[in-house]
Amino acid sequence: MAFVQAVCAAYARAQRSPEAALQAAQIAPEAANAGVGYTTADAFERLCGHAMRELNDEALGWFSRRLPWGSYGMLARASLSAPTLGVALKRWCRHHGLLTSDITLAVQVQGDTASIVWTEHQAPGGDGSLREFCCVSVLRNIHGLACWFVDSRIPLRGASFAFAAPPHAQAYAVLFDGPTRFDAEQTAIRFDARYLDLPIKRDEAAMNQMLQRALPLQVRPYRRDRLLVQRVRQLLQTQPQHTRNADALAALLHLSARSLHRQLKEEGATLQALKDEVRRDRALTLLQRSDKPLKQVAEAAGFQNEKSFVRAFRGWTGMTPGAWRARSCAPASPQASRSPST
Repeated sequence: MAFVQAVCAAYARAQRSPEAALQAAQIAPEAANAGVGYTTADAFERLCGHAMRELNDEALGWFSRRLPWGSYGMLARASLSAPTLGVALKRWCRHHGLLTSDITLAVQVQGDTASIVWTEHQAPGGDGSLREFCCVSVLRNIHGLACWFVDSRIPLRGASFAFAAPPHAQAYAVLFDGPTRFDAEQTAIRFDARYLDLPIKRDEAAMNQMLQRALPLQVRPYRRDRLLVQRVRQLLQTQPQHTRNADALAALLHLSARSLHRQLKEEGATLQALKDEVRRDRALTLLQRSDKPLKQVAEAAGFQNEKSFVRAFRGWTGMTPGAWRARSCAPASPQASRSPST
């Protein structure tokens, strides 16, 4: 509701009444004036859509000049022909600077983490009163569009904001997945840099359809994750002790266990199959390249005990781990290792 109040403030600066917008969203004026509590995604989408058209400002008073209706659609179209998401996002950020010089957005990559970084040159709303609403809206706009471009959820590794935690700070767990920091040196969202290499999946027809109702990309989280299988496999490989069950793994991915299973199914995979693949590869490597006792191999491969490890290993190879190690590590016979005569 604090953001609803921010939309009403845009009307006040334009010396207009928000009554029609609130009515379209079915939000009581008393609730908007109070600025506390919550509203639904549907209501907020209707409110913003009505206000942006009525005020002819997609920025809703954030910047020193209006962004007429269709401005962010123009940015999306200008990025559509990019070969990869990384190119599209850099193009979007560069073109945003043509709309307003009040802020600068940039894509930065450090190691395996990509960031979209916000730099402020003029306080949003003129006095900074709209800083939070502006930051949240712009960053969710570019994040939602990025997800749409590659038809994939792009989970955030974190978000940071160079302002104090608001009274409704707990809502940021819904707005931005991953940990959120306030009073940070930098305003930015961060995600796995591998997403930058994904190709753009959309075409002009899809763009035309999306722009007929674009606000859901900003208001609602994207569900499908095209890199989820890779991310699950990586966690199973690097954190076997913390990924022994779906709940623990899902927590690391900022998902529920139910969502994890559903999204893996959408990608044609199952958690059990990925676990088996990673555990099998780790176990085979340890058996062949180390002399660790079977109990230690079982633990390192992510099994709770040696008995379950042996049972699973038989299913993979038809042999016990000990028999497989003896066979794979046995020296080759002189006859087998002799070079053929020419």
